[in-house]
Amino acid sequence: MIIAGVMSGTSADGIDVALVRVLGRGFNLRFELLGHGHFDYPEKVQKAVLKAMNAASISVAELARLNFLLGELYAEAIRKAQQRTGTREIELVGCHGQTIYHQGDSAPYLGKKFACTWQTGEGSVIAARLGVPVVSDFRPADMAAGGQGAPLVPFLDYVVFRHRRAGRIVQNIGGIANLSAIPASARPEQVLAFDTGPGNMVIDQLTQLLFDKPFDRNGAIAGRGRILEPVLKKMLRNPFFHQKPPKTAGREEFGREYAKAFLRRCGKAKKEDVIATATALTARSISAAIRDFVVKKGEYRDYIVSGGGSRNLTLMKMLSQEIAASGLKLRHSDEFGVPSQAKEAIAFALLAYQTWQRQPGNIPSATGAKRAAILGKISYV
Repeated sequence: MIIAGVMSGTSADGIDVALVRVLGRGFNLRFELLGHGHFDYPEKVQKAVLKAMNAASISVAELARLNFLLGELYAEAIRKAQQRTGTREIELVGCHGQTIYHQGDSAPYLGKKFACTWQTGEGSVIAARLGVPVVSDFRPADMAAGGQGAPLVPFLDYVVFRHRRAGRIVQNIGGIANLSAIPASARPEQVLAFDTGPGNMVIDQLTQLLFDKPFDRNGAIAGRGRILEPVLKKMLRNPFFHQKPPKTAGREEFGREYAKAFLRRCGKAKKEDVIATATALTARSISAAIRDFVVKKGEYRDYIVSGGGSRNLTLMKMLSQEIAASGLKLRHSDEFGVPSQAKEAIAFALLAYQTWQRQPGNIPSATGAKRAAILGKISYV
């Protein structure tokens, strides 16, 4: 079955599409990546998405329009990916959508207590434009089963990276950083996965504020700065970093307000030093999560990195230094046939396939759900 997986993450920089041929069933899936591509949001769309994320106040009309607009853009991106790769026909789409709000932990509201989430991007529009069914809105089914709705990529991590003799930690660094820890010969219920904190999110926001650039390309700005250790030490006291998994994070925790507070804490420091310190925050929060919640030396061999952050050379240098003490070997997902940029899109192609086969796609030990759940809602043609 040929499936288009679609992902637009917390960085809100655009749309990733992966075209995947999937065979098999359950955790014994096999897949072939036919091609993938990234398609930037138009500047006005990116601004509208960022405005909607965790907004204190926004009109219902804007949210409704954004939902349908993103559906159109997702469909266009899939068509462009098909044209680039020469893939004429697809049979199914798996679209994560754009998260505009995520509350993984239960909180009281009008006399009830519950967790909630919202991924926008109308699946019915995608189905109508492409003429194939669409699976979307994956997170709520896990949350209804008592989970946090994320992370969901551990399904892919287990399918691809599990190994009989070697324990592996699989790290994705997108806007938010998250990991999957897979012991040697692990069963699905032995997988531990959680968000470690900010990935590129704080770095990107500060680079935009201080340098009017969308991100720190290759980590060049951070490479010219020095780490403000007192600031870093203070920011690492954030309660999220000490919270035991399962746990999830987003712009609610590390968005605009957090970045502004970070900048105020830096005072009159050089701009390059601010970016270097934000980069170190990502590296040290990841290494602390591995040390505190995952690793006992010798249990894990490989540390496999993916996501946009893997192209930040300064961040990778910092991470390499941080994990050296754990005896882990730094590797990249590309070595295993999973291109870094396409990993999450591939994951939602596989999760859509699971749903189409009426098979669960969450890993309860990763999300905290009480049971396995079939994820998503299907929009038919």
